[in-house]
Amino acid sequence: MEEQSKKTKFITKDIMKSAVIGSFQKLDPRYMIKNPVMFVVEIGFFITLVLTVFPTIFGDEANLRVYNGIVTVILFVTILFANFAESVAEGRGKAQAETLKKTKKDTTAVLLMKDGSEKKISASELKKGDIVIVRTNEMIPGDGEVIEGIASVDESAITGESAPVTREAGGDFSSVTGGTTVVSDWLKVRITSDPGHSFLDKMISLVEGASRKKTPNEIALNILLISLTVIFLIVVVTLYCFADYSGVEIPVATLIALLVCLIPTTIGGLLSAIGIAGMDRVTRYNVIALSGKAVEACGDVDTMILDKTGTITYGNRLAADFIPVEGIKKEDLIDYAVMTSLSDATPEGKSVVELGKTMGTRMEESVADQVEFVEFTAQSKMSGVNLEDGTQIRKGAFDAIKKYVAAKGGKIPSDLEKIVTDISSLGGTPLVVCVENVIYGVIYLKDTVKPGLVERFERLREIGIKTIMCTGDNPLTAATIAKEAGVDGFIAECKPEDKIDEIKKEQGEGKIVAMTGDGTNDAPALAQADVGLAMNSGTSAAKEAANMVDLDSDPTKILEVVEIGKQLLITRGSLTTFSIANDAAKYFAIIPAMFTLVIPQMQVLNIMKLSTPFSAILSALIFNAIIIPCLIPIAMKGVKYKPMRSEKMLLKNMGIYGLGGIIVPFIGIKLIDIVVTPLLALLGL
Repeated sequence: MEEQSKKTKFITKDIMKSAVIGSFQKLDPRYMIKNPVMFVVEIGFFITLVLTVFPTIFGDEANLRVYNGIVTVILFVTILFANFAESVAEGRGKAQAETLKKTKKDTTAVLLMKDGSEKKISASELKKGDIVIVRTNEMIPGDGEVIEGIASVDESAITGESAPVTREAGGDFSSVTGGTTVVSDWLKVRITSDPGHSFLDKMISLVEGASRKKTPNEIALNILLISLTVIFLIVVVTLYCFADYSGVEIPVATLIALLVCLIPTTIGGLLSAIGIAGMDRVTRYNVIALSGKAVEACGDVDTMILDKTGTITYGNRLAADFIPVEGIKKEDLIDYAVMTSLSDATPEGKSVVELGKTMGTRMEESVADQVEFVEFTAQSKMSGVNLEDGTQIRKGAFDAIKKYVAAKGGKIPSDLEKIVTDISSLGGTPLVVCVENVIYGVIYLKDTVKPGLVERFERLREIGIKTIMCTGDNPLTAATIAKEAGVDGFIAECKPEDKIDEIKKEQGEGKIVAMTGDGTNDAPALAQADVGLAMNSGTSAAKEAANMVDLDSDPTKILEVVEIGKQLLITRGSLTTFSIANDAAKYFAIIPAMFTLVIPQMQVLNIMKLSTPFSAILSALIFNAIIIPCLIPIAMKGVKYKPMRSEKMLLKNMGIYGLGGIIVPFIGIKLIDIVVTPLLALLGL
């Protein structure tokens, strides 16, 4: 996955400080019960704490006080490490929220009264439906729709993008966000949110994690972890009964240590952190996910619906080639085409100049000062220049130039119509160039596919995601662009209702569908899709219908968001695999240690060759505690993701995290045993 330029440090001093404080605050049993696995560990901690003070309360020997105390400390540290993981994830979110809060300050709003007069009030007093006027260098006091005016707006406080954007009444660029600043002209804005419910308020709440709800997959995994915990609890109780029947005395602290080591404490301690970190990664891509479910759904996307204009293509038709008519040199056509475009500020005009330069035009930019530029009009359907000697050079639509040349007594080249027809059949736009009454050739304008999209669509195809392009173009043009972009399918002459029908059709086949949009007419489809990414520059209706908003208003961002969702699911699955594999390895450390003294044959299972029963149990328990902070960086940053088929990905992760989850504890527990054995000998254990 491509790295976003906007990066933050993994952990700062402020995040570390808040995480340490949060680790202790979360010890409250009322909070811990939300994480059943770690709640069981906390209950075990309280029991061993009591045993440390009153070692004989459950019939244990009095000389086990030190052993009970060591187990208590390790359990306490285990809980702290689990809380620390979640607190670090929350701390990163809160750091981003603080940045947003700096933007959210009480500004003065100019309220327009019904009689046309103006009244200055605090922005916090504005209500939904109020109309305000915002002038140059004034901050927009709240979310709203522009109902009059056009202005440049600095949205850097929200998006981080320094270049101002244009906002105007009507169309798909009428939505404005509170906290942004008008840098030129003025806007009349109708407020669309009440105080405390603005887009910025929602962003702060979501980034802080205050409104984060567990996702369906997270809930399902929690149920699995609870089930495993209950099963191992039954196993430990049964084991105690079996040991008692066999005449083996097992200290209660050892049973608790066994339970804590066998239940999936690793993933239990990291589960919330993984979910929060997923939201954090999306936010760092300047995308606000309105729920964790939306981020997770991205990881399950099967079909992606994309608008052509602005998403797959630039939207402006750009020069792709110069095609001369018979008898005309191509370099002459290029020179005259560039001359007509030197003062043409349109994207098409600029692209003609750029393409001409790459093809070696002899025309200097200084020529623009020596000619009279004639702008394009809807009536003439052409533009051009008039030279000082009266020579007129024009470029424009085929029909317009044909009439222009005929009026001057010129002839239409025999191959001109075929050139124009061929370009049109490819979905391009032909611009004919003439000098006085002589036609020189045609500029081929085409809707240009954004660079790199072909490779990105190929990456999506590798992971089984189908891409469908929606366009209002005719089928021939749509097919041309679809082939060039490398999408899997297209819908030509697409209307808003066609998008909804296509989404419903895919969902009817059990597919998870994602789409992007920015207009009011996209709102129904955004609401229908499982993942709807609205542009921040779009209308309020689009943003309210979607479950994600891209602050950069880059429709192709959906590609990154899908990969973040995939990474979230892979990270959770990989660490769950590692955690369960860990438990299997720890079984071989503790079980032989518990029974070796009474059943010598159990020594065969002591394949780690651990020194003593006490060192084996404590080594496994210490490893169980320290593995949680060791995995925090992976939980925060996510498992490295590469597009591949799910079957191949499963085998790869099973190999790395499944096999690794078995091997690492064997090495770790043995090394800890080597260190703790002499220390325990000094304590008489």
